[in-house]
Amino acid sequence: MTRIVFLCLIVVGAGWVNAATILEGVGHANIREDNLDQARAEARQAAMRDLALQYQARVSTQDTVENGQLTESKTELSSNVELRNATIVDEYRRGNLLRVIVRAELSGRSADGDGRCQAGNASGLRKRVAVTGFPIVNPSQGGDPGLDNAGEQLPQALVARMQQQGSLQVLGSTSLRLFSNLPDAPTTQANMASNRLTNVVQLARELGAQFVVTGVIRDIGLSDPDAWGTSVFARMQRGLGFGDKTRRFETEVMVFDGFSGSPVFRKRFETAANWKPSGTGTAGFGAAGFEHNEWGAAVSKVIDEMAVSVSKALNCQPFMARITRVSDHKVTLASGATAGLRPGDQLNVYRSQSYFDSLGGTPELDDAGVTLTLDSVHPDFSTGRLETMGRQINVQRDDLAIIW
Repeated sequence: MTRIVFLCLIVVGAGWVNAATILEGVGHANIREDNLDQARAEARQAAMRDLALQYQARVSTQDTVENGQLTESKTELSSNVELRNATIVDEYRRGNLLRVIVRAELSGRSADGDGRCQAGNASGLRKRVAVTGFPIVNPSQGGDPGLDNAGEQLPQALVARMQQQGSLQVLGSTSLRLFSNLPDAPTTQANMASNRLTNVVQLARELGAQFVVTGVIRDIGLSDPDAWGTSVFARMQRGLGFGDKTRRFETEVMVFDGFSGSPVFRKRFETAANWKPSGTGTAGFGAAGFEHNEWGAAVSKVIDEMAVSVSKALNCQPFMARITRVSDHKVTLASGATAGLRPGDQLNVYRSQSYFDSLGGTPELDDAGVTLTLDSVHPDFSTGRLETMGRQINVQRDDLAIIW
């Protein structure tokens, strides 16, 4: 008997991938009736899902299984990206559980022709996002009272724009600073290899957010610090139209997955324009009159671009809701009508699991193979029923329900 197995995952179609990248994913499967070949094929598919979750791509897998043996496999990412040379590099069996690690090569472009991702059903749901402060790397560059609070005013302006778009649930925590070492942000000394922040996961759990948006203001300096000096000579230069009054602005925005703490989007934005001190009648950073001067208008345009870029990136991500309670067939989710969920919606259930040899690493997601159908939806939570009793498939609190 020949069986064709299809898998389509949509996570992120992000920009261009100019060079081939080596990826690894982990998958698990149960060995039934001692059919190791069939379990290996299922674990390989699960590893492909793990790759998609880790590296944000649209994965399409087609496997052909004949008499329990995998005879053909073809995997692609979106229409212009290809996943090549997918091989099982490690295999471990414990009892009836098989664990495999798949390594593959990614190359090409993970977006459609106009540079946008090919978003799935999750694009119609409002994911919850927390926005934190954007501290200034070199506060001495400000040199003006109107710029002292830029680290809080910038994310507040970003929150306002994202809320106006209406596609996300946006929470502001703009006085919170996530990074201890600003020049190297977001890398931390304790975990420089993974670029992952444990405080992101903690914050996301406390606020019930799926993603955390943060960043730093890397440059806010004057091109000529003496251009607005108080000396008689400096004033004469300004009166004659001499001196470079340009102020730079460079900020980096970062978006982290609240479940794993891994980065899903990162981009720098910069501009420069003529600037006037707050004492000349212009308002402070982000205030009502901020855009009345050339520099303020240029910075405001950059913030508009930041809001659009973050929304587009998150539109391509799957919608994830934490499971807060499991009782027989009934499951409660920490997300409801405000996110766009409705009775009758179906979500895939994934088990979250960690291993003793990597307790500090990102939890792995294992497809439970069941669908959760919502029957009662409230503003901030919802309940539904599983096809199988939760304890029979080991679904527990803090597992995830996902719409791709």
